[in-house]
Amino acid sequence: MHITRHLADLPADARGGAVAIGNFDGVHRGHAKIAERLVARAREIEGPAVVFTFDPHPVRVLRPHEYPPPLTWTERKAELLTKLGVDHVVAYPTDEALLRLTTREFFDLVLRESMAAKALVEGPNFFFGHNREGDVALLGKFAAEAGMSLDVVEPNSEGGELVSSSRIRRLIGETGDVGRALTMLTAPYRIRGIVTHGAGRGAKIGFPTANLEGIDTILPAEGVYAGVGRLVGRDGPMGVWPAAINIGPNPTFGEVHAKVEAHLIGCDETVYGRPVEVDFLDRLRDIRTFASADELVEQVKKDVAATQTIVTKNY
Repeated sequence: MHITRHLADLPADARGGAVAIGNFDGVHRGHAKIAERLVARAREIEGPAVVFTFDPHPVRVLRPHEYPPPLTWTERKAELLTKLGVDHVVAYPTDEALLRLTTREFFDLVLRESMAAKALVEGPNFFFGHNREGDVALLGKFAAEAGMSLDVVEPNSEGGELVSSSRIRRLIGETGDVGRALTMLTAPYRIRGIVTHGAGRGAKIGFPTANLEGIDTILPAEGVYAGVGRLVGRDGPMGVWPAAINIGPNPTFGEVHAKVEAHLIGCDETVYGRPVEVDFLDRLRDIRTFASADELVEQVKKDVAATQTIVTKNY
């Protein structure tokens, strides 16, 4: 996985290839279609397949009050793109100077001079330059003048609707339908956080949980989910377990504050203070109040059994 933050640091083997520009948030199946064409064009011209993306999303700089939580952090995005065959990811630090560039300035400075692109691949709804004044028609005009090719890839549809990051964000954040979202993503939806000390009630009833804080992507809607949790070290995963995940309060014990708790099934390691990533496979049920701790325990046993079945089947 190769990530470049500044064009001045772009290595020689990331220049002279095929380039796709976009946010690629979530790296869904529509993005995969673009990546497939990008890689094919790169191989045809015997150059690298490069994705130019933005960190953060331009909306966060222009209209921070409208900025939605992302689906992926930069390293995760690059990891997913690499699995699709992309050779290099440029995660450009979005600032006002970049956003002030005219369409011609952006094309000349970024694509022609810095990246020495020979081929471009975009979706039909691509816009670039100050105030998003440039579209694929203008990009095609600039590309033809510079001797570059431009492939425009039609978007994917699912259930009669276009596959998009905003649609997936609604499914996850508003309804918690991570299973439906998974049909549109190229990998299960993942969050990351640091394990902190909680009330310790899970351990007392036989189901210790990792309480996650510092999550920087969108949270699924309140509910109980089946997924996979992994401890993460400097060099990658240090352990992977099925996980029953609770998002929301624990009303049985009078809690009103929402939190994220993952019971890592079979994990006996100390996880406090350590980073954990959680993949979501399916939604099991709503949050509800139980008449007693014993009734809660019986339900958690069912959640754990359902999680193990789902993970075995799908992961």
